[in-house]
Amino acid sequence: MLKKSIKSVFPILKLVLFIILILVVTTFSYFYYVKTTNEIKLLNKNKSDLNKVLTSISSELKDLKSQDQYKINKTLSSKIESIETTYDKAVISYEKLLDLKTITKKTEKFDSEFASILTLLSEQNYISASASLVKFEKDITNEKQKILSTFQIPASSVQSNTPPTGGYQQQAVNSDVGEFLVTIIAADLNTTRVIVDTASDSDCKNDCPVLPLADYVSRSGGFAGINGSYFCPADYPSCSDKKNSFDTLVMNKNKKYLNSDNNVYSTVPAVIFSGNSARFVGQTLEWGRDTSVDSVLAMQPLLVSGGNIVFNGDGEPKRGSKGNRSFVGATNSTVYIGVVFNATVAEAAHVIKTMGIQYALNLDNGGSTALWFGGYKAGPGRNLPNAIVFVRK
Repeated sequence: MLKKSIKSVFPILKLVLFIILILVVTTFSYFYYVKTTNEIKLLNKNKSDLNKVLTSISSELKDLKSQDQYKINKTLSSKIESIETTYDKAVISYEKLLDLKTITKKTEKFDSEFASILTLLSEQNYISASASLVKFEKDITNEKQKILSTFQIPASSVQSNTPPTGGYQQQAVNSDVGEFLVTIIAADLNTTRVIVDTASDSDCKNDCPVLPLADYVSRSGGFAGINGSYFCPADYPSCSDKKNSFDTLVMNKNKKYLNSDNNVYSTVPAVIFSGNSARFVGQTLEWGRDTSVDSVLAMQPLLVSGGNIVFNGDGEPKRGSKGNRSFVGATNSTVYIGVVFNATVAEAAHVIKTMGIQYALNLDNGGSTALWFGGYKAGPGRNLPNAIVFVRK
């Protein structure tokens, strides 16, 4: 009876279970539909927002393209280049004016002309300023050539192609490139010690101390001296961040090496004095940092080596501007310091070779030229960061 009852209930139970399953599936489907619909709405909203952003970016890009930024930047770049070029010309022109002042005091018209150019620059009239600078440089060059062309070798000068064996001499040397005035001091290295004195005892990159040549000679107990290596004069605008500094290697009288780190691989020539000998090297890198020697000074160019000219102005002995050329040289145990007047660097090399000096190194020149022997024989020139001094042993 019980089994029969259960069998009669079973179809009803299956129906109930089926209905429950249908309800569960329907409920789940509904919630899934709602969830999916909401997600689709959110996606559509995000897509709409993204489209708005893309549309905005596209619009900005079109605006930028219509402005043609490349052309704007190109125009600006051209303007900046014009300003920089004109400024550089002004700096070079002013430094040429300073160089002219070292050979003449009559520069009033050039001072006035340069003042007018500065006015044009202050008004940002770069085209007119640039044109005026071209004329100004030409006028300066012509004036300098005019002054140098009137240079006369003093009648009191000794006519000789041979340097003195000792002491000071002013002489006229007749070389293969012309006749030149030379003031020269000779000394025997057996009785004379050659030192390099520096105003600073360590490396200096800006606002470096300087002294007159006469001070270097007197404070070292010397009897003669000459200006040393190239340096950046404080009155040059291009030297505003490196006033009175120099880059080449020097060992001073206190056995201190200056500018050693940046001259390890230097190809700048140098001279080394030790005892009764002088050694000239074609490149500073050939020299170590020996402090047993008397002095080391690097400069350029090397003019004469082994009695032969090693600097000839690229085959043109008259190439370059005229000026007063300082040098240090040696033949065996005789050392020389001197100045070749109104010569190019290449012409100075020819003059020194004519005199029979076996080795010679160019020194700074122009407004720095100074030679001292019981008083100034040339100069006094600018105050100097270093100098070569002859001291009796």
